[in-house]
Amino acid sequence: MTKELPKTAKAVVIGGGIIGCSTAYHLGKLGWTDTVLLERKKLTSGTTFHAAGLVGQLRTSANITQLLGYSVDLYKRLEEETGLGTGWKMNGGLRVACNEERWTEVRRQATTAQSFGLEMQLLTPQEAFDLWPLMAVDDLVGAAFLPTDGQANPSDITQALAKGARMSGVSIFEDTEVLDLEIDKGRIRAVITAQGRIECERVVVCAGQWTRAFAARFGVNVPLVSVEHQYIITESFGVPSNLPTLRDPDRLTYYKEEVGGIVMGGYEPNPIPWAANGIPDGFHYTLLDSNFDHFEQIMEQALGRVPALENVGVKQLLNGPESFTPDGNFILGEAPELKNFFVGAGFNAFGIASAGGAGMALAEWVTKGEPPYDLWPVDIRRFGRPHFDTDWVRTRTLEAYGKHYTMAWPFEEHSSGRPCRKSPLYDRLKAQGACFGEKLGWERPNWFADLFANEEPKDVYSYTRQNWFDAVGREHKAVREAAAIFDQTSFAKFVLKGRDAEAALSWIASNDVARPVGSLVYTQMLNDKGGIECDVTVARIAENEYYIVTGTGFATHDFDWIARNIPAEMHAELVDVTSAYSVLSLMGPNSRAVLEKVTGSDVSNAAFPFGKVRTIGIAGCPVRALRITYVGELGYELHIPVEYATTVYDVLMAAGGELGLVNAGYRAIESCRLEKGYRAWGSDIGPDHTPVEAGLGWAVKMRKSIPFRGREAIERQLSGGVKKRLACFVPEDADTVLLGRETIYRDGKRVGWLSSGGFGYTLGKPIGYGYVRNPDGVTEDFVLSGTYELDVARERIPCKVSLSPLYDPDMARVKA
Repeated sequence: MTKELPKTAKAVVIGGGIIGCSTAYHLGKLGWTDTVLLERKKLTSGTTFHAAGLVGQLRTSANITQLLGYSVDLYKRLEEETGLGTGWKMNGGLRVACNEERWTEVRRQATTAQSFGLEMQLLTPQEAFDLWPLMAVDDLVGAAFLPTDGQANPSDITQALAKGARMSGVSIFEDTEVLDLEIDKGRIRAVITAQGRIECERVVVCAGQWTRAFAARFGVNVPLVSVEHQYIITESFGVPSNLPTLRDPDRLTYYKEEVGGIVMGGYEPNPIPWAANGIPDGFHYTLLDSNFDHFEQIMEQALGRVPALENVGVKQLLNGPESFTPDGNFILGEAPELKNFFVGAGFNAFGIASAGGAGMALAEWVTKGEPPYDLWPVDIRRFGRPHFDTDWVRTRTLEAYGKHYTMAWPFEEHSSGRPCRKSPLYDRLKAQGACFGEKLGWERPNWFADLFANEEPKDVYSYTRQNWFDAVGREHKAVREAAAIFDQTSFAKFVLKGRDAEAALSWIASNDVARPVGSLVYTQMLNDKGGIECDVTVARIAENEYYIVTGTGFATHDFDWIARNIPAEMHAELVDVTSAYSVLSLMGPNSRAVLEKVTGSDVSNAAFPFGKVRTIGIAGCPVRALRITYVGELGYELHIPVEYATTVYDVLMAAGGELGLVNAGYRAIESCRLEKGYRAWGSDIGPDHTPVEAGLGWAVKMRKSIPFRGREAIERQLSGGVKKRLACFVPEDADTVLLGRETIYRDGKRVGWLSSGGFGYTLGKPIGYGYVRNPDGVTEDFVLSGTYELDVARERIPCKVSLSPLYDPDMARVKA
């Protein structure tokens, strides 16, 4: 180990747990040999040393599954590379189901695994018993086995990663506490330690449960809190070393073999937060006092599954705090608040499984300025304003912890920390039967119950059609035949203004935004690979000012992307004005007639055509009206200063009654957009998908010579073709429930999976979207010439394919 602290480094990694050591290892592999890792105490002494060490791979995201699969591949070869044992055993992972609903979930997970290229075998209870003969199986419905899962020794893997990092030239310093960062005019200049100063520009904070407090000192928000987590280690009682890991979610428990005994832990529904007032000084290689009373609920569940535990000695009930996050996913990426400040933290007790891939991804992010592929589910920019409040973060995180092994229902909403952010219309809509969902703290109406028919505005979760199916059908019908009003106040809204606003936005946006004042442009914003980083609407409201609208959940991400990509030499300022405006979306064939009753402005098609923005007056209120739609009908987004919102809403509802105007929610929007073929960022499109692949080439300004970021990549695809293409799939069986991730088969061969799915009420059929993939290229003829099936919960369902919108393909209704 290097004795003297270097004066400079290319990157400094803070934290010597498995995540920090993996990041340092991969930075070294990428040639950043002058990387320095600093650990305040000893490697693994924070939380890594007491991790249970189960390594599973399957997640609901293809890319996160790929990331975890990388961990497995790395752990397989690490011992040979470094000469240090890792305790890695690829003994497989078993997951059992005790009831029909769980069995449906497991079968859908098996389909997801198949979609993502993992082998997951569905087993009978007897077959599960043959693999895991210690368990009682009398209550099992079935099980699933993933042969490539396994287990490892967390401390050993960390030491091997550290050795591998040193072998590449990385310097590692233990007992070196980071005291401060030196920051000048928003730029990191140096890391200050108790042993000296290291000049650097990039800092990677992998400090586990210490990360939130450390990052907050520099204005960076990392939403995680510490929660107690317990497991037992038994005496040896002849457990075979090749026993698979076992997860029994209905009993909230997990198991793995260790030295002839068993490690058993679980996720109790009433978790105990830790260190609410800060982590004590000197906390390293430290465990908390065992809490036998609290663990008893887990022990009782375990005895029903593994009766032998009743007669086996317990070496230790280990209680170690770990960092958990509000949505159960870890946190990676460059902080939006501070350039070159990277984070890898909040691993929710699956840090060992994630560490190999997370370190790889974070190292690429640091060295190349972007991750190797879309990592939106774990991107630090998925968080927003509510996550600055630690009390709110803790409340939501404890709920997420308690749901770690509960059923992962489709459309499930969190209940804690609500309501937080409310539209001015919240109370009115609640009184009219709104069932709210939540996104980024915002309360948003998902659907409306018919209170006169004694419907309850409450979701009842199911893997079949849910209780709101008919209610959403009513709203959908109103959108298609009359008119509906949607409260979309939660939209993120930005203003870009300044002398060079047009030039800056022309570089960032792939569509042509250099249009006259009053123009409305739908556009993507691309990375250098042509991948879609943002999907927004842009209204030009003045020569030097644009109004930009994007989805609720993308507020932090999209603001960060736009701000970072304004060329340094240009004068343009981006301001978040989300809280200044409410948004009422008035949609449907009668929407113009409703609007004409409440405004003196000319809103005829001739005066106010599709793709324009106008300021109109409604009951004395200035309204910025955008002629645009996400449901495939004539419609208007009405952006209203918040103080006028209730007035405008009341006037519209009073005027629209005789024209069939009703309230509608986000689930009706989803149903309508599926029929119309509109893409959703985060599922159908994202950084791994280009406009050409997604069927959005019409929204790219290739006919003009204007340069924009990603243009060269699009040109290459237009000339050389693509290897995947987004298509629409409609099962022949109308009762099929599509949720996304179902496997796509073309002529009997697996070619992809659904990125989104739902039901189209006008068609009376389920609808799914997904990319058809072929390494030799995908053309329109290739897509349309195949015979298709979807695997839904391991059952093949015939379906038809389309590349055109299923509803109003000629845009006649939208432009009416």
